[in-house]
Amino acid sequence: MNPVQTARINGVSLNTANEAVTPEILRQRACSELLRQAAMARNLLAADDAPAVEGVLSEAATMAIEQLLEQALDIPDPSEDECRRHYAARPARYATAERVNLRHILFAVTPGVDVVALRNRAETTLLDVRCHDGKAPEDRFAAAARTLSNCPSGAEGGSLGWLSSNDCAPEFAREIFAKAEVGVLPRLIHSRFGLHVVEVLERQAGTVQSFDSVRGAVVMAMRQQTFVAALRQYLQQLAGQAEIVGVDLDSAETPLVQ
Repeated sequence: MNPVQTARINGVSLNTANEAVTPEILRQRACSELLRQAAMARNLLAADDAPAVEGVLSEAATMAIEQLLEQALDIPDPSEDECRRHYAARPARYATAERVNLRHILFAVTPGVDVVALRNRAETTLLDVRCHDGKAPEDRFAAAARTLSNCPSGAEGGSLGWLSSNDCAPEFAREIFAKAEVGVLPRLIHSRFGLHVVEVLERQAGTVQSFDSVRGAVVMAMRQQTFVAALRQYLQQLAGQAEIVGVDLDSAETPLVQ
């Protein structure tokens, strides 16, 4: 096996000859090393601090970099007008999420399962609970969930309670949210877990919150944007003054500054 080329910042290696790392990880390590050396130059970190091992900085280096960024980056608070413009341009970001109260019967797809037979059982169950929805003296959906569901919620009649889209697998959420359907859905829902018979009991629409109620979140979001932009610029300045070998800091945004 041919040795891996080592990348370096001012002579400090970012990886070993036997350690193959992705370009993204190398860029992250390079940015960390640039900041570690800058902290030393400002006497915030002892000159004998050891370089990172497999990308992990010493605790002293981590604390010194935090001090360095506090000193080196100018992060002004956004003005009231800037905050209001930011808020007005992103109404969905500051809205409460839509919520759905639902229950389900899960037919789990597991290794070795007969998928055709599983689908037949799921479709038969769907037809049965739809035909008796609101008509049977007993709760047929809850009884089926307790008997057939492969989800722990089966013990509770299939109840999952109130959920937002963030509480669900994305493929499941796409079939449930931003729709008007209430009751037993007329189709099986497919997810990474298997096939679901789903009943939507109630829906609560998401609502836009007032600017005053989310002012703090807006300020924090804008300060984060300013921090990221300032950090990128500072790293570019440090890189321009450093001897960099084996890593391209201009080819992509690094995980450190995303």
